Amino acid sequence: MQNFTKGFIKENPVFAQLLGLCPTLGVTTSAINGMGMGLATAFVLIMSNLVISIIKDFIPDKVRIPSFIVIIASFVTIVELVMQGFAPALFDQLGLFIPLIVVNCLVLGRAEAFASKNTVFTSVIDGLGMGLGFTFALTVLGGVREILGSGAIFNFKLIQGDLMLVFVLAPGAFIALGYLIALSNKFLRSK
Repeated sequence: MQNFTKGFIKENPVFAQLLGLCPTLGVTTSAINGMGMGLATAFVLIMSNLVISIIKDFIPDKVRIPSFIVIIASFVTIVELVMQGFAPALFDQLGLFIPLIVVNCLVLGRAEAFASKNTVFTSVIDGLGMGLGFTFALTVLGGVREILGSGAIFNFKLIQGDLMLVFVLAPGAFIALGYLIALSNKFLRSK
């Protein structure tokens, strides 16, 4: 259970380890986009950790990383097809960032550093913790940007009128992420 909470709180992929920042900054214009990208990545992370931990002893060292990438790409393809079929609006919003899950340093890093060295159960728990931590971070960042930029969250309008448009744009992602990392560091150091 420690692996689960470690990925969610102390070793959060975004706020503590600064992993997966390309989709973090690119798709978090809203809480829905952040949650969708986070859940897609979490699914790929859990399933790839599961498969890699099962077949790790059968993969030769020379082709370990390419094998991991093929396994990850298979699950990304599943996510992409399911999302395209059942959530086309979200798929259109996330666009190119869905296929880029294949090369997300969080997913490949957990496959190499954890799943290839641990049991199936602990690898799945690790994937779940890291995946939910990533989803949490993207949803919070998307929510903050959406509230400050458009006065809404999950497309529910909270504030009427013009707000700080910069938070809906790319520079707002950097500003909001910087403040959230600072808050996270202050919170974790105070414990």
